[in-house]
Amino acid sequence: MKCPFCGYSESKVIDSRPAEEGTTIRRRRECLSCQRRFTTYEIVERMPLVVIKRDGSRQSFDKMKLINGMLRACEKRPVSLSQLEQIADEIEQELQSGLEREISTVNIGEMVMSRLKDVDEVAYVRFASVYRSFKDINTFMDELAKLLSDK
Repeated sequence: MKCPFCGYSESKVIDSRPAEEGTTIRRRRECLSCQRRFTTYEIVERMPLVVIKRDGSRQSFDKMKLINGMLRACEKRPVSLSQLEQIADEIEQELQSGLEREISTVNIGEMVMSRLKDVDEVAYVRFASVYRSFKDINTFMDELAKLLSDK
């Protein structure tokens, strides 16, 4: 790590501690040449995730799109934004820890539905109705019957 003051490439770590809820490490360093101190941050380099849409197009994974979709399903329901952010974080972590770098929207939608079912059944049905493109009332009733039989 080069010193930002003199450019010397050797420094010693004086203090290390987790930062930003444990996602980064903050390090206080001292230059071995000029003895000035500076701070560096260490973060995990993540591989980009690509989402394959239903039409075959590809785009990078966006956690905010995931949260916005769940927000629409949870409108006027007793589900907090922090719960939705936690679900989105869990899904992103699961996707990052997997071996696949390309994930279909079908897989992501199933992951969302399985978590929403535990949080709020009405939100689950709303999300499923849009996600699975319910064509008529029979499809809707079939999903409700499955939900009731699971109980």
